[in-house]
Amino acid sequence: MTGTPHPRTQTEPGVVTVFSDIWCSFAHVGIHRLHATRRRLGLEDRVRFNHRAFPLELFNNGPSPRPGTDSEVGGIAHIEPDAGWQLWRAPDWKFPSSSMPALEAVQVAKEQGLEASERLDLALRRAFWAESRSIGARAVVVAVAEETEGVDAEAVAAGLDDGRARRTVTEDFRCAKEHEVQCSPHLYLPDGSDHPNPGSPHAGTARTAPGFRRSPAMTRARTRSCSSALRAEPQPRGAAGGGGSAQVKMIDHQSLLLGNG
Repeated sequence: MTGTPHPRTQTEPGVVTVFSDIWCSFAHVGIHRLHATRRRLGLEDRVRFNHRAFPLELFNNGPSPRPGTDSEVGGIAHIEPDAGWQLWRAPDWKFPSSSMPALEAVQVAKEQGLEASERLDLALRRAFWAESRSIGARAVVVAVAEETEGVDAEAVAAGLDDGRARRTVTEDFRCAKEHEVQCSPHLYLPDGSDHPNPGSPHAGTARTAPGFRRSPAMTRARTRSCSSALRAEPQPRGAAGGGGSAQVKMIDHQSLLLGNG
C-alpha cells in the first residue's frame, strides 16, 4: 500500500518525467543530452520535461561533500564537456550544504509552465557545475532565476519565501522511495517505460538511493544508435490525451542521452 501515485501514471503524452538532483553529475550529463537531443530532433515545441526531485541529501541524511563532487568532475566531465564543468573555484565556505532551495525553485517555476521550470533547472545546474555558485543560498537561486529568460524571478522568490515547494520536494522523495525510483536521473515516459540513468553499461555508477540497485553510468558509447530517440506520434481520437496530442516514445534510450545519431 502506497500513499503516492506511481510516476508511470503521472506522465502525460508529450512529457518526459525526470527524477534527479541538481548537484548530481550524472544528471547534469543526462539533462544536457535531453535538451540537446530534443533540439536536434526539432521537438522543442512538442516535448516537455517534467522535473521532479530526487533529493540525495534526504536519501543520504546529509549533504554532498565537496571532495566527492570534485572527483566526479574529474571523472565525468570528459563524457559531455559542453554541459559545462569546473572544479569548485569559490571559497570552500560557499560550497552548498544543501540543494533543496534549488530543487524547490524549479518546482515553484512550474507554476509558470514546464518550459519555465526546464529553463531554470538547466540554469541552476550550470550555475553549480560550471560557475561554482552556491545553489543552496536563496540569493544565488533568485539571481539565477533573474538571469534566466522566460522565468519570473519575483514569483520564484515569493515561492521560496512562503515555503510552498518544500512539501512538493518531500512528496517527490516519498514517491521515489515508495515506487523504487532508483537513481538520479531516472526517466519515465508516456508509454509506461522507465529508464534509470540511460546510457551505456560500462564503468561507474549513477547516484543511487540507499537500498536500491545500482545503475550503469553514462559513457561515450561506441555502439550504433537509432537516428532518433524520441518520436512524437498523434494519438487516435478517444485515446488518453485527446486527438492529435504528441505522445513521446523511446526508440533507443541510449541515443537519447548519448546523443548519437
